[in-house]
Amino acid sequence: MGAIKSAINDVLLTFMWVFCSSMFGLFTSLIATALGVQHQFWVSLFITTFIVFVFVFLFGLIANLLGGASFNPTGTAAFYAAGFGEDNLFSMALRFPAQAAGAVGGALAILEVIPPQYKHMLGGPTLKVDLHTGAIAEGVLTFLITFAVLVIILRGPRNSLVQHWLLAVVTVTLVVLGAKYTGPSMNPANAFGWAYINKWHDTWEQFYVYWICPFIGAILAAWMFRLVFPPPAPKQKKA
Repeated sequence: MGAIKSAINDVLLTFMWVFCSSMFGLFTSLIATALGVQHQFWVSLFITTFIVFVFVFLFGLIANLLGGASFNPTGTAAFYAAGFGEDNLFSMALRFPAQAAGAVGGALAILEVIPPQYKHMLGGPTLKVDLHTGAIAEGVLTFLITFAVLVIILRGPRNSLVQHWLLAVVTVTLVVLGAKYTGPSMNPANAFGWAYINKWHDTWEQFYVYWICPFIGAILAAWMFRLVFPPPAPKQKKA
């Protein structure tokens, strides 16, 4: 029952995340235009980072209320590989499809309610380079963000606001770096949700670039984290 409950909570959280995160670009554009700074790259980047920070912080609270729900399969896998959390292979086998289903629901929902004049600003990651370059890029980016998340959450500052600001900065930085390669996604569920909308969710390109390589990157990041920050040896009981 615990695994099923986790999967249900993941559906809800991923639905909400994809619904909201799809509008980050729109929010940035509206705020930058209102402030008259829409042509100033660094100011717009700061606005985006602040928006991501607010939503990452709010979703962290929601995730805790939902018992540790997640909207990113690679994050779930990475914490498992790093030796943290209560997941097992069975629970992850339920959670990953649940997260993908939640992403599809979130993408469908936002397209239904967004005003028509803004629909062109919505969309998921798309491959902008050749297949193998894109796969490597998505794997490397997922490695970097996963390692950063593990360090920030498990070894970083204890202040929650500082933690979430660092997460936002890392996320936006890697999104900018990966924009000309794969979008990027660094989240297989999010990529699947939009691929489903565009009817290429069952292609080798989607599976290879946005699932296989991100999982490889996330698992390698978790192993690297354990190598750099080995868990403390259990204390031996005195005789």
